[in-house]
Amino acid sequence: MRLTKYLLVAATIFLYKSACAQQVLNVSVSNTLGFDRTEVVSIDVIKLSGFLKRKQLQHIRIKNKQTGKPEPVQWVDNDSDGKPDELLFLANVNANGKADFVLFADKNLALPKSQLIAYSRFVPERTDDYAWENDRVAFRTYGPDAQRRTEQHLENGTLSSGVDLWLKRTTTPVINKWYNGYLTDPGFYHTDHGEGYDPYHVGASRGTGGTGVWVNDSLLVSKNFVTHKTVAEGPLRTIFELTYAPYGPYLVVENKRISLDVGSNFSKFVIAYRSKKPLPNYTVGITLHRNEGQTGIDEKAGIFSHHEQIDGVYIGQGIVIDPKVIQKAFANKTKTPDQSNLLVLTKPSGKVTYYAGFAWQKSGHVQNRSDWENMLKKQAEIVAHPLIVTTK
Repeated sequence: MRLTKYLLVAATIFLYKSACAQQVLNVSVSNTLGFDRTEVVSIDVIKLSGFLKRKQLQHIRIKNKQTGKPEPVQWVDNDSDGKPDELLFLANVNANGKADFVLFADKNLALPKSQLIAYSRFVPERTDDYAWENDRVAFRTYGPDAQRRTEQHLENGTLSSGVDLWLKRTTTPVINKWYNGYLTDPGFYHTDHGEGYDPYHVGASRGTGGTGVWVNDSLLVSKNFVTHKTVAEGPLRTIFELTYAPYGPYLVVENKRISLDVGSNFSKFVIAYRSKKPLPNYTVGITLHRNEGQTGIDEKAGIFSHHEQIDGVYIGQGIVIDPKVIQKAFANKTKTPDQSNLLVLTKPSGKVTYYAGFAWQKSGHVQNRSDWENMLKKQAEIVAHPLIVTTK
């Protein structure tokens, strides 16, 4: 009898302690690199299953243990099944250091808004662009109506699967403001009103991060995207998907999942592709415009760069990719407009991940080629050595 009572008491104490332990979850973020990092951190919801029991997602908060302040969070439903798959928050971690956080539930504590915003949306007011941005950079690409307008020789057409760059020098969002200005002045965002502008020419080139297949000294490319889906609007990470119609004799079909985090100059591209016939390669590129800039090719490090002046101001573009997937890379220069590109040929496997981005001198993030190459090297290290997240 005494043993039974003892076991019941022990079990009660254990259950009580377990319940109490689940009221908070300690989170540590470690940086193994020799420079400070500010990045969006992800926690798989599976790791939160015990903590989330009997809690409502809208009440979940995360606090920085050092500052004692709650931080903005974002839930992401990656597969669009109505259930969150990961929790995001922004972490500042010193070189070779660690930052500690605590997760808890508090319905009375207001969720702080992120001061920095990542954002994307479909833009029907200018035919059918898809645009995305954060506090440092902005991009866009083009849809089926823009293609139709070009093919029917109508106004405002764009036939391109390349990636356009919007040069911004403000940390605040510009997409909605610039497109709103376009409604009354089609040249609005081509003029710098103090926040930046769009002087970057894409045309039929790859822009920064466009794709294709290199065959017989020629680049086969898709036309404009045919469908789009916003997976996560933001504010810490924006995610969307674009699909493309089959192209070329190989009938290549692409699905591009593109994401952009606050604080980063690089969009992440995760591309799933298939073809009717085996592909010789799958290629990623950067436009060389009029061949007046300089290229940097480092296959061993998986770093590829282009350096040029636009309106007399420096801009660097680049691609970071796993060296293991690379076949070769070269600058393909031609006198044909929009056909000069720095090309990175990858081994065809049906899927490829890479990072493509840029930095503009007027943004203050870089001043010259050396600065941009250092940023590319850091990005390669960040990709190879992600922040380590532990929970207990």
